[in-house]
Amino acid sequence: MLIIGIAGGTGSGKTTVVNQIIKHLPSDEVCVISQDSYYKATDNLSYEERTKINFDHPRAIDFDLIVKHLKKLKSGKTIEQPVYSFVTHNRTKDIVKTHPRKVVIVEGILIFNSEELRNLFDIKIFVHADTDERLIRRVKRDISERGRDIDEVLNRYQDTLKPMHQQFIEPTKNFADIIIPNDRYNTVAIDIVRTVINERLQINDI
Repeated sequence: MLIIGIAGGTGSGKTTVVNQIIKHLPSDEVCVISQDSYYKATDNLSYEERTKINFDHPRAIDFDLIVKHLKKLKSGKTIEQPVYSFVTHNRTKDIVKTHPRKVVIVEGILIFNSEELRNLFDIKIFVHADTDERLIRRVKRDISERGRDIDEVLNRYQDTLKPMHQQFIEPTKNFADIIIPNDRYNTVAIDIVRTVINERLQINDI
């Protein structure tokens, strides 16, 4: 099994990079695990209290569960990924059954902050994007997909997203094996990643 970690700031284009990688792999050989599914359960909090959670701080992530699930997949067992709702700021009662695959991609803004999790990655990729571009993408996504209004998105960006990015996300670029500039010219970087993946898979098959 090849485990790939893909990190980068909010709106950097991690999902686009993931999709560019997996579209050249057989669907039965790859699965994706999103850090967003592993925000800690907040059943003990009211909705008002949950809206005040800093979701861009490492303590909001259930790293222990991600590590546990990756280890289970490596041992050939199926896992039940939680499903998180950004509308209610809490886990739902749904789960996603995920089976072991030759390639497991883990993506999220904070996944390089846990040393134990980092050590499980065979390849670490950081997706870099211009700050203004990331903000524009975040505004569009939060309004269209998460029911936020423009003032809420901009206030959250200024108060938490930007300082958290500078403190916890940007520094983890130093852990990356490959840094991908997420713009229209990143096809060379994606091709390099695909080549590395194919070489690793061939070695594992020998």
